[in-house]
Amino acid sequence: MRVAAITDSDRPTEIEIGEREDPSPSNGQAVVRVEAASLNHRDLWKLRDDDRLPEEQLPFVPGGDLAGTVVETGPDVSRVAVGDRIVLCPLESCGTCRFCREGPENMCENYSSYDGAFAERALVDASRLISLPDDVSVVEAAALPIAYTTAYRMLERGETTAGDRVFVPGATGGVGIAAVQLANAIGAETIGTSRSADKLERVEAEGLDHAIRAEEPDELRAAVEEIGEVDVTINHLGGPFTRVGVDVLRTNGAMVVCGRTAGRYPEFDARDLYFGHKRILGSTLGTQPDLERLVGFVADGRLESVIAQRYPLDETAAAFEAMRDSEMVGKLVIEPQE
Repeated sequence: MRVAAITDSDRPTEIEIGEREDPSPSNGQAVVRVEAASLNHRDLWKLRDDDRLPEEQLPFVPGGDLAGTVVETGPDVSRVAVGDRIVLCPLESCGTCRFCREGPENMCENYSSYDGAFAERALVDASRLISLPDDVSVVEAAALPIAYTTAYRMLERGETTAGDRVFVPGATGGVGIAAVQLANAIGAETIGTSRSADKLERVEAEGLDHAIRAEEPDELRAAVEEIGEVDVTINHLGGPFTRVGVDVLRTNGAMVVCGRTAGRYPEFDARDLYFGHKRILGSTLGTQPDLERLVGFVADGRLESVIAQRYPLDETAAAFEAMRDSEMVGKLVIEPQE
């Protein structure tokens, strides 16, 4: 089978297309013919200095989001059968800690996530596969697992309800646009930001109520405050957007953080935090039941995955470059089958 692999972490744009033996499933595993796999910032993090893959792990096939068709199953697999169209929940948990026992499973003390989606075939834990309804395409499904379940869980963590005002800095990326769509479905009012007016127009088409084009944090803060206090900030950027996200919250409001693409070490005014009784909550990915709900939302027309661009496997490096340059609005999808 063909794979797109990182072979040199010092030259991340030179992702190579290579050949590997087809995988063979053991107990509880399945082999999936990958028909769509979407790119996420976690894939880029593997190429950054502080998260760079060690040489002994190279060549490495990245990718956590995949959808396709089951082509082989190992012993003790009953959840799916050969021929089933599926999407993978990429969450990997230990199954024994208190969060695995009592939930939610994305708080697992030994949390990890799947890699290996950028390939023609993938060996996966069959218990993590979710069958797709006939009216949900593999491309739509492949966009959901990381970005959409992350946004869904963040809104849940922030206790978002109808009528709330939700602030989404960086509303044009995968998690950002998913948060806007899902908040809109709840009945919340949304404020989204970007440096690009064209990108904001695209998100407005997905239900964004207030679009703010701003370059600097102070400019952004003033524009949000003019609209009004915020109930929930969905922060997947980190860095300087963290202080803005806290500053604009109402008393007892919540900021939920899932990423740090704009900076690893944020700053905020601690006095504002405790005098305002504001909450900062961490969140990582979502649960398998979350993904099942989202597949149902797509099936019944309540949600439509936003796809920015589709690439053949041979152009995986170009997809990485597009994400690095923030050229897209929505998800970038790799289609490994020729």
